[in-house]
Amino acid sequence: MWPASQYSHTNQHAPNAVKSNDHQNQQNLKTLGMTSAISMAGPKPIDIEKTNELKDALVPFGVFESEQEMHHRMEVLGALHRLVRQWIRDESLRKNMPLSVAETVGGNIYTFGSYRLGVHHRGADIDALCVAPRHIDRCDYFASFYELLKTQPQVKDLRAVEDAFVPVIKMNFDGIEIDLLFARLALKEIPGKKGSGDSPVDSFDLRDDMLLKNLDQKCVRSLNGCRVTDEILRLVPNINNFRLTLRAIKLWAKRHGIYSNTLGYLGGVSWAMLVARTCQLYPNALPATLLHKFFLVFSQWKWPQPVLLKQPDSVNLGFPVWDPRVNVSDRFHLMPIITPAYPQQNSTFNVSASTRTVIMEEFRLGLDVTDEIMLGKCGWERLFEAPHFFSRYKHFIVLLASSARALDQLQWCGLIESKIRHLITTLERNPHITIAHVNPECYNSVPLNTNNGQPLALPPGIAVSSDNVNEINKNEEGEVIANVCSMWFIGLVFDKTNVNVDLTYDISSFTKAVHYQAENTNMLREGMTIEARHVRRKQLHQFLSPSLLIKRERTQSGTKRKHDAHPASTLNTHPPAPVKKTKRLSESSTDEVSILSYNDDSNSSNVVEVNIQNGNAANHSQETDRNKPTDKQMAKPEHSPSTSSTIACT
Repeated sequence: MWPASQYSHTNQHAPNAVKSNDHQNQQNLKTLGMTSAISMAGPKPIDIEKTNELKDALVPFGVFESEQEMHHRMEVLGALHRLVRQWIRDESLRKNMPLSVAETVGGNIYTFGSYRLGVHHRGADIDALCVAPRHIDRCDYFASFYELLKTQPQVKDLRAVEDAFVPVIKMNFDGIEIDLLFARLALKEIPGKKGSGDSPVDSFDLRDDMLLKNLDQKCVRSLNGCRVTDEILRLVPNINNFRLTLRAIKLWAKRHGIYSNTLGYLGGVSWAMLVARTCQLYPNALPATLLHKFFLVFSQWKWPQPVLLKQPDSVNLGFPVWDPRVNVSDRFHLMPIITPAYPQQNSTFNVSASTRTVIMEEFRLGLDVTDEIMLGKCGWERLFEAPHFFSRYKHFIVLLASSARALDQLQWCGLIESKIRHLITTLERNPHITIAHVNPECYNSVPLNTNNGQPLALPPGIAVSSDNVNEINKNEEGEVIANVCSMWFIGLVFDKTNVNVDLTYDISSFTKAVHYQAENTNMLREGMTIEARHVRRKQLHQFLSPSLLIKRERTQSGTKRKHDAHPASTLNTHPPAPVKKTKRLSESSTDEVSILSYNDDSNSSNVVEVNIQNGNAANHSQETDRNKPTDKQMAKPEHSPSTSSTIACT
């Protein structure tokens, strides 16, 4: 349980400071955020009760690690730190540095992201940064250090992404996924940690802006993760309250499919900054209240007004910063959330019109649910109920990525996933498409050779059979056959007019862009294919295992979710804006669109099928088949999953 004494109102970075409540309130008003706090009210007994209930509700979802798991992470980081020190020492000697000097040049591992914030969950990866002195180059990192990691028995799934916007080495180190960045500082040596035991203290503060002098852009980007994370922790009034609130928001965002920076939603640092801003506005509130206020604030936020945790720094070291007054491109960002460390950047530049619509819709629904929770009408479990994506739309684009071997599939999927947001942007430009909603879940298929070459998605978390997935199979003509497949689903909502929609060019442009980058990075292998299909909701059983469609059946037969509840209207504290019954935008229309689709067979209707195999791209168009519009079968508007029942592709 969470006793009242645990909720102190002082910043956890200054535990020895003894101040009066009045003085602390004045400090909060003066120093936290761009504006003064909305409310300085402290917790009431009901707030403590709701916070205890919140923590209990989070436990079944595995958001808290055991002491044993936490200790294992520390051991892994310690082992990785020793490897880095060994590598820097050996590399220094190779560059003819005296042994006495090589022993003292140092080198450190710094964590950032969810682990540094203290909100990582069971099985989460660790974001870390390798900091080296000036005589160690990035090319050394991706050469000799990479080779050193190869020799370590604890290291598996090792891969280097040297050409990425932020170069990274990814690995599984003794069961823990680690993304390790690299930064070279313009210093002769990197100071080590002070103290001993399990919790040595860093004597080196990466928040010092002068450390960025004379660094290249890639080093600055790599350092930015640590600098932003530390600044966020410095800017919140109470770290314990911030952490529990952020754990709940991260779980909610993942359950509702809006947690993915790569696909145009919000990533971990963006969610952390939104929660931090809520904490600044309500500095003395407990997590239960903060969670409610989070939805209240951001369901009404006037985007593209930026979210800022502090006044931007006036440092001028020549690095580009987010400033729409100077940079024209910054004026087109839809949901700017600005990092608090120099050089300030927008952490949400990937957000598109569709993803912003989906996010804002979830904020609105989250406010409705938390209103009910605070009134005692339901429990926190309701907030973490996952909506069923496949019952929300009538039409989908399915992207299928296939490879001959599982070893190739990891990189192939990573490349395709990084490009999906560009496809979403292209689809949004189509005047007949209202929303292109990508599900961030990447579904792994059963091996193709076990299902007559047809993909069939497994539920997330279900391990794919590893038998023969790394063996290369060929057909009678000697061509490599794909055996490993992954897929993404994009739900489509059309406008209210009867039109023919041609998506052939949009899809082929996307696949060509993927193919082009795969060739330029020497990633393309025999057997790699990318394919896009148009699928109606009634055809999803061809791609999804039955367990993924169970919720859909429950929804159609009578969902347990109460769509007509509006607790917001019962609150006296803030008059609500007029709202309709709680329903999603994708469920708000029953208008129909005529169909003309290309069919590969009698069971599926493909928008376009573009295969990339052995470096060649080909478009496959099939004969047209006009189908009748489906009947309107929805008794209630809130259960109609899409604005369209058919799609035309010419």
